[in-house]
Amino acid sequence: MSWFEGLDAESYDRTYSDRELIGRIWPYFAAQGSRMVTAMVLVMLMAGAGAGEPMLVGYGLDWVNVDGRLRASVFLVVAIFAVGLAWWFLRWLNRRLLARLVGDVVRHMQVDAFGAAIGHDLAFYDQTDSGKVVSRITSDTQEFSQLVDQVTHVFYQLVEIVMLLCVLLSIDVRMTLWLLAVVPVVLAFAVAFRYVARHLTRRGMRAIAEVNASVKESVAGIAVTKNFRQEQGVYDEFDGINRRSYDANLWRGLILNMVFPILTGIGGIGVGLVVYQGGLSVLGGAISVGAWYLFLQSLERIMYPMMQLTSFWTQIQTGLAAAERIFALIDAEPTVCQTGAEPVTDVRGDIQFEHVHFRYREEEPVLADFSLRIQPGETVAFVGHTGAGKSSLVRLVARFYEFQEGRILLDGQDLRELDL
Repeated sequence: MSWFEGLDAESYDRTYSDRELIGRIWPYFAAQGSRMVTAMVLVMLMAGAGAGEPMLVGYGLDWVNVDGRLRASVFLVVAIFAVGLAWWFLRWLNRRLLARLVGDVVRHMQVDAFGAAIGHDLAFYDQTDSGKVVSRITSDTQEFSQLVDQVTHVFYQLVEIVMLLCVLLSIDVRMTLWLLAVVPVVLAFAVAFRYVARHLTRRGMRAIAEVNASVKESVAGIAVTKNFRQEQGVYDEFDGINRRSYDANLWRGLILNMVFPILTGIGGIGVGLVVYQGGLSVLGGAISVGAWYLFLQSLERIMYPMMQLTSFWTQIQTGLAAAERIFALIDAEPTVCQTGAEPVTDVRGDIQFEHVHFRYREEEPVLADFSLRIQPGETVAFVGHTGAGKSSLVRLVARFYEFQEGRILLDGQDLRELDL
């Protein structure tokens, strides 16, 4: 049995490209314009402080080596402490700002998702478990909030890398190229891993939604379950769903947790290259000891974000998959379609069905070429067996469902043209 058996997409699910998702997500952040600008400025300052620390140590070692006095060492220690303190304060401000920004974004996204959920017609809920809808509004929006923190962190480190590379190129171009030798390998691995991560993450989130839906439906119907002594049956059903969720997320975890060890091995090769080439350059007098230290520290600060970019791809893909599920709920096409919005004023109560065909599902016809006219003030009783379509007639008049053929008129006007 496949680990992913029973985890099919919902009928309204759709696949969005990264560009489409970003285009849908961006308006939520654009509404937080001033906070976004402030956060970017803080990230730039943090990157400057982060890049400044290894440069300060590298140049400071050469200065202390030349000066040789105690005050040079003391000044270097104080300067490093000041830069570290500035970085910590900027990070605190940035985290505080992002917490409010992300909170507002998630709140507006939840409001939109909930508004879409209550706006969908009853036909939507005939094919969708309400527990899965709840999971998208609550769990998936929280998963999406983690994406912002990861993206901000990676952006900060990429800015820091650019600053460091500018300094390193000015010191020694050859050593800088050796330092960057493993970067293409890491980036190629990140791009290839992206597709696997999105697929596994989407499956894992569907599994969790299945569990949430099962719990909600079981608790909501507990009275019926106990009346018919079906506790064991409900338990067995939940156990099967929970096992599928466990298997799907275990497989996801096994694959995704292989990323960081592989990248660490690639990073080790880069460290070996820089240590070897840097040592030869120092012995040959091409660069100073302080510059060699700066290259070693820069390698760590360049490789670590690259590793994070791939290992964090799990969280990034989780956030994008969550956004995809949220927007699929919001964008679900209604089955009840009004062709007009004429105001309803004085209703006499003349209801007429003209050759109406209706079915809840494609293989379950309920009404076939049904015609009936109910005069104003007339009382009509519908009699028939369960499933004959008695309640369906009322639901069609109330526009809870869309009929497939024919017309329903209210006082001579097509119901699809009225503002109901």
